[in-house]
Amino acid sequence: MGQSISLSLPQSPTSSTSVRVKIIALFKTLGTLTLLLIALPFNALIVLISLLWGIVRWTLPRRRRSLFTKNVVAAHPQTILVSGAKMTKALQLARSFHAAGHRVILIEGHKYWLSGHRFSKAVSRFYTVLAPQSDLEGYIQALVEIVKKEKVDVYVPVSSPVSSYYESLAKAALSEYCEVFHFDPDITKMLDDKFALTDRARSLGLSVPKSFKITDPQQVINFDFSQETRKYILKSIDYDSVRRLNLTKLPCDTPEETAAFVNSLPISPEKPWIMQEFIPGKELCTHSTVRDGELRLHCCSDSSAFQINYENVENPQIREWVQHFVKSLALTGQVSFDFIQAQDGTVYAIECNPRTHSAITMFYNHPGVADAYLGKTPLAAPLEPLASSKPTYFIYHEIWRLTGIRSWKQLQTSVNTLVRGTDAIYSLDDPIPFLTLHHWQIPLLLLKNLQQLKGWVKIDFNIGKLVELGGD
Repeated sequence: MGQSISLSLPQSPTSSTSVRVKIIALFKTLGTLTLLLIALPFNALIVLISLLWGIVRWTLPRRRRSLFTKNVVAAHPQTILVSGAKMTKALQLARSFHAAGHRVILIEGHKYWLSGHRFSKAVSRFYTVLAPQSDLEGYIQALVEIVKKEKVDVYVPVSSPVSSYYESLAKAALSEYCEVFHFDPDITKMLDDKFALTDRARSLGLSVPKSFKITDPQQVINFDFSQETRKYILKSIDYDSVRRLNLTKLPCDTPEETAAFVNSLPISPEKPWIMQEFIPGKELCTHSTVRDGELRLHCCSDSSAFQINYENVENPQIREWVQHFVKSLALTGQVSFDFIQAQDGTVYAIECNPRTHSAITMFYNHPGVADAYLGKTPLAAPLEPLASSKPTYFIYHEIWRLTGIRSWKQLQTSVNTLVRGTDAIYSLDDPIPFLTLHHWQIPLLLLKNLQQLKGWVKIDFNIGKLVELGGD
């Protein structure tokens, strides 16, 4: 594919457009801060009642107290380092390790020093580190110092899309002092590369969609779609928090529309994209914890482009696909897949993320999570969410959804979600993060953007950040 690149560069904003964007950002941020301020007393009351209940429980006789709280002392207590402190999935793992009697150290990049999860009772110490993309050596050295100072036994990265590769690069230095529950750099790179992943899976006899690596928009413009039975979609191989939600089907209605769309994307040899066959069907996502190719913990949930609700679904075809893949490569770490299940039942892996999935929140009441990560004895079967596990949601996202309700059916769906499920952040035994995420971490991020009159696309309470164009 040696065609010349014809890029349609975005026009520079005029001064009037720039002023308009800043005014919109100003009012959007002020409005959101006002809504969070209104919600603060209600949230604080819930947390206060939870704390008072905790005090009451400790005043009960030991036998009655044990009905509500179990103090677990691990047979071999370990110190576990967990990264990604701004995210709910890091909080969930910290709680799981703490509940099993282990000590948890939480870390995050300097930008997220304001993490609300650092105040969890499951967290013994909290540190911030350099952004690896700005100073890799400094980042690795900071990790080594924390591991040595805190006598860490196991490092479990809860990676962001940007940091998963850098955490692999740090593995060699850290492995002198502790176990690193993460992949080597070449494996992380392959799993994170949507095109390389499909190539590897296809070589193992696993089902994946037809895919083409795109480094030049002209490749798509010249593509002969008339020979294809299905449409295609374009995805950036590098993580793109905003454009990943755009699933425009190709070809468009006219060649001119196709060319205009493709030329609007930042495609280049340095920023390759993948053109992937669009397979109609049901979208599902998974989280799997694996050691030496053994699938030790696994869950599967219906999925969507902006996923914030998780309910475990039994899907033997997907579990077998994942088992075949991780066993063939003898993987150790955490791996998450996105699948499409076609109408004929065939499952196609469309994407892989070599990191923890937020679906891990479905294990909020499972006592075996720590052993699935730390244990070396093979399990009779992979851990799955308990039958009593409720679907998880994020209450502030659900409240926001109420503003978009336009029918009785939509209202019933929202109420059903709240009644059947449980908030992924709130815990009666550990309520403080429910307050500090919503009314400390997010407001401080908003105030920082307000100070710079900087716009944002949406708030992701699950990940604990503002979704921004070109953001992390």
